[in-house]
Amino acid sequence: MTDVCMSSKLSDRRIEQLALAAVDACGRAYAPYSKFEVGAAILLEDGQVMAGCNVENASYGLSLCAERAAAAAAVSAGHRKWRGVAIASVGGVPPCGACRQFLAEFGLNTPIILVNLIDGARTVCNLSELLPRSFNAADLPGQV
Repeated sequence: MTDVCMSSKLSDRRIEQLALAAVDACGRAYAPYSKFEVGAAILLEDGQVMAGCNVENASYGLSLCAERAAAAAAVSAGHRKWRGVAIASVGGVPPCGACRQFLAEFGLNTPIILVNLIDGARTVCNLSELLPRSFNAADLPGQV
């Protein structure tokens, strides 16, 4: 079942492709402390998908969220624009505040697909719905 919060520019096929990639990435998560595994997948402009998973550390502040892992992989491969992001977790929880801000750097209009690993439900939202009034380059002195 897919619950849509906004009109997505992604086809049902693309939503499913991204959701499955996020679920697959979730299976690679390293979460020995919280046991809360998360996978993320980013659909790039050229149709490729970049994935990432959360990687915990005994020093919790050094842990890396799945969303930022996927975004860093995309940027490291030379991609700065993407068409959608899927995030898979138990409960289909939205990204943390840091990940919302991190993803916003690359487009507030990005569709976000939240995948609930318990029942398979998908919720499609717009990043701007999850992060209204975001901080961006226009808020910095001297930036356009």
